[in-house]
Amino acid sequence: QVHLVESGGGLVQAGDSLRLSCAASGPGFSDYAMGWFRQAPGKEREFVAVLGWIPGSIYYADSVKGRFTASRDNAKNTLYLQMNSLKPEDTAVYYCAASMTSFTTYARLYDIWGQGTQVTVSS
Repeated sequence: QVHLVESGGGLVQAGDSLRLSCAASGPGFSDYAMGWFRQAPGKEREFVAVLGWIPGSIYYADSVKGRFTASRDNAKNTLYLQMNSLKPEDTAVYYCAASMTSFTTYARLYDIWGQGTQVTVSS
């Protein structure tokens, strides 16, 4: 199974952009639906975006639609999240996750998780 490592987080100001990456090691990256989630302090883990096996199959949470763009490069075994027009409420630890069976917004249906990368947006 794949092992996931996120990178690209940091401290930015409101309105700035960041690009997160999720590098997958191990076989079969293209066999997984890949999700992005985030968790703010004291809150439950929240769905951000999911990319399916079929090119172009992407679904976003309403809170990020139009500002965030998720993509995957199966040749590089990497998942991306381009985040534009960042807001203080986007502050959270961002996780990538892999599901062999489900194109879903439900965190419990993902089998493999990265360790997370912190994104902090100041006002």
